[in-house]
Amino acid sequence: MMDSANVVPFIGTNSTMMMMIPSSATSSPATAPPPPATLSRYENQKRRDWNTFGQYLRNHRPPLSLSRCSGAHVLEFLRYLDQFGKTKVHTILCPFFGHPNPPAPCPCPLRQAWGSLDALIGRLRAAYEENGGKPEANPFGSRAVRLYLREVRDTQSKARGISYEKKKRKKPPPPPPQQPSPPQTPPDLR
Repeated sequence: MMDSANVVPFIGTNSTMMMMIPSSATSSPATAPPPPATLSRYENQKRRDWNTFGQYLRNHRPPLSLSRCSGAHVLEFLRYLDQFGKTKVHTILCPFFGHPNPPAPCPCPLRQAWGSLDALIGRLRAAYEENGGKPEANPFGSRAVRLYLREVRDTQSKARGISYEKKKRKKPPPPPPQQPSPPQTPPDLR
């Protein structure tokens, strides 16, 4: 049984769970390992995307090193990802071309959505530089990749009838003027 004077409460990640840890275990910083740094959702996704791209380069025939990777290889990767897409992109011959919500199924292909590809390229572009790549040699920022993303956006917006135009920011309306509150009368104490 632990002495209550030597016990320090510890609340873990689950706030309803409380454990008692001997104070000797918490007083010595050399023996306790530092808590692991939790990465943001963005950092976790960026790491997964970087690992996926690295695996793609290793499986490429012939295998590619990152230093030999170009914008053309990035485009191959993006086209490869289309097979896992979930966004229906209607062809010009499809009767539902231009309809955001078609009333019936059609044989048009599923593709990666433009927004997903755009976000992916942004994360990979940042990861490339974080992993020692030079900004001027970043294949994810190449002109070919930017043009491809623009083409995908335009094609998908026409095929699905969805506009991707940037919306102008509206200025927030000024707050309504505050009216003075009526004077409060004390309660009747009769």
